[in-house]
Amino acid sequence: MSGPDTIADLSMLDLFRLEVENHGRVLESGLVAAEGNQSPAAIEPLMRAAHSIKGASRIVGLHRGVSLAHAMEDVLSAAQHGRLTLSSGDIDLLLRSTDIFLRLAGLDTAAIPACLEENAEAISTLSQALSAIRSGKPAPAAVAPPEPALRTDATPKESLPEKADDSFVRVLAENLNRLMGLAGECLVQARSVKQFSASLLKIKNWQQDLDSALEHLQNSGTMTGEQLGEPQKQLDHIRDLLAVHSEQFELFSRRLEHSAGKLYDEVIASRMRPFSDGLIGFPRMVRDLARELGKKINLRIEGAATRVDRDILEQLEAPLIHLLRNAIDHGIESPDERITAGKPAEGTIVLEARHRSGMLNISIHDDGRGIDPQQLRRKIVARGYVAEDTAAHLSTAELYDFLFLPGFSTAATVTELSGRGVGLDVVFSMCQRVGGSVRVESQPGLGSGFHVQLPLTLSVLRTLLVSISGEPYALPLTRIDRILTVSPDDLHSLEDRQFVTVDGEHIGIVNAQQALNLPPLQRGSAPLCIAVISDRLNQYGLAVDRFLSQRDLVVMPLDPRLGKVPAVSAGAITEEGSPVLILDVDDLVRSINSLVTQGSLHKVGSAAELLRTARKRILVVDDSLTVREVERKLLENSGYEVVAAVDGVDGWNSLQRGTFDLVVSDIDMPRMNGIELVRRIKNDPALKNLPVMIVSYKDREEDRLLGLEAGANYYLTKSSFHDETLITAVKDLIGAP
Repeated sequence: MSGPDTIADLSMLDLFRLEVENHGRVLESGLVAAEGNQSPAAIEPLMRAAHSIKGASRIVGLHRGVSLAHAMEDVLSAAQHGRLTLSSGDIDLLLRSTDIFLRLAGLDTAAIPACLEENAEAISTLSQALSAIRSGKPAPAAVAPPEPALRTDATPKESLPEKADDSFVRVLAENLNRLMGLAGECLVQARSVKQFSASLLKIKNWQQDLDSALEHLQNSGTMTGEQLGEPQKQLDHIRDLLAVHSEQFELFSRRLEHSAGKLYDEVIASRMRPFSDGLIGFPRMVRDLARELGKKINLRIEGAATRVDRDILEQLEAPLIHLLRNAIDHGIESPDERITAGKPAEGTIVLEARHRSGMLNISIHDDGRGIDPQQLRRKIVARGYVAEDTAAHLSTAELYDFLFLPGFSTAATVTELSGRGVGLDVVFSMCQRVGGSVRVESQPGLGSGFHVQLPLTLSVLRTLLVSISGEPYALPLTRIDRILTVSPDDLHSLEDRQFVTVDGEHIGIVNAQQALNLPPLQRGSAPLCIAVISDRLNQYGLAVDRFLSQRDLVVMPLDPRLGKVPAVSAGAITEEGSPVLILDVDDLVRSINSLVTQGSLHKVGSAAELLRTARKRILVVDDSLTVREVERKLLENSGYEVVAAVDGVDGWNSLQRGTFDLVVSDIDMPRMNGIELVRRIKNDPALKNLPVMIVSYKDREEDRLLGLEAGANYYLTKSSFHDETLITAVKDLIGAP
């Protein structure tokens, strides 16, 4: 065959790409499995896949594709009929040929002919090598063995149905998301019909009460029967009508809710995909890496048909790759080591997915060397994470938590596979991002297991509704460590910070109103409701007004025009039709940590106590550490609460996070100077009435006028002010502390 490929019909290339992608996946997964099973039944679908690719290539005029697929078909046909036993090298050549077709499937249609032209020499060499295999000759050294492949575009054998009867259509994610939102609203509206049913029932009861009252009047002789006749007839008619309509409405309500529920379930199901769809190329990856390391590994996949939300499935790829690489490199021993330890030379890695307790549970087990707790303990001390005496008292579970820290690795040397300390950090970050968790179990010498627990879908969130400042907010259940109900007498203080002791652990308490910058609410002496939340480094007890209920909420993304709303991740509508905000726990913990760092936490108590003890807050913005600290001390000694910022941008961010009574700012600062900060404050509708004082070394009249024209309420020079001058100016603007 000579000359470039000529495309008979460009419009057919899209169909060609889809067909080649499907058959290429069959080939890749089947060829990996063929190393252990070359029965005619196992090889026959591979031969048919190569034959189909050959036919598809011929239809669209890709002659080089026809040549390569034909060579593959001949080799596989010989293996099917027992004339040839495929070696690892033969399978490598077939996999490299499959890679070319999979690459074509991933290209734009216009780029396919050019790709074949660019790879003409490689395709010709592969075709010749495959022809040599079929005739019993050794494969040319130039094409074997292949480079280790880390592909993610093939499917494991567990995902291949015997016969695919289902048809598939392509749907834009945007359209599907809108459909899901409408289905969620439909479900909410259908459930809200119950309120009208309840109202009708009340009317019916009232009508019965009125009927009884009229009957009593008639019996008492106040009104004659003739006078009550017509009203009585009307009441009888209303009673009969209400009875009929109430029954019909109740039936309609049940049917509507049932239909809406089915619609919603169907939409959710349309977002779900088999777990195997996210494992494309994993058997190939395990095979190639094991060969590179001189190991024998069998990857077993269980629960391949388990349904997973497509958004979660997309985010699972990188974590699972890291966990598998970790098991291959760190877990499974070399064949000699395994035989010496009394194990089979071939190691086993089991990747499993199951639905349990309303969550998606994914586990990766290996029967390798396991994790040595003492070695891990020494590594933690050597890296300086904890002191040696502290490390000696850490439990095994606490030791395993260090594996997920950024930059932490147990590898002695850095290789292409490991040693950089990024793998398990990726796993932990993904779990935190979607509201899941990960834990480790291990037995030295027997193997290790990583268990990942994730929500079934990101579209519906299981939450705890809490009341804060009289309004409902939702906390994702997967991000709540525990909930507590404690008496105010159980609170203790240390260095002016409140905490409660639970099971020997001190948990710092933070007022939810302050964390969310909401107005305080009178608590009284009722027990405190505390939701314990945490991120990787910090844990806090969030004191809320009360716990409301657990709810499954349909997640509704916030309008992008709002930007990032502090401590809020999304919105939702309750079954009663009320809006509710879903809190971003990570962002909330960061805000709390900022309050702790600044030393501005309020104590949990009644609103009256908070109001009595609240001091006026001043934001000091200056890039000079010396000036900043002098001003801070002067103001704090006078009774004001002070928060410091290092420049205009830092000051503006502080204004977004908290409430202040006064801003004291320098002029010359990096990133944003004082004049720009003043203008931004005065142009903001929420901050325009906030007093601003400029304290600067610039003492010229034009500098003072520039500051005042920008909107500053007071201009003071650093070269002349002393204790009384600054404090007097502050009191003039906002009064005593």
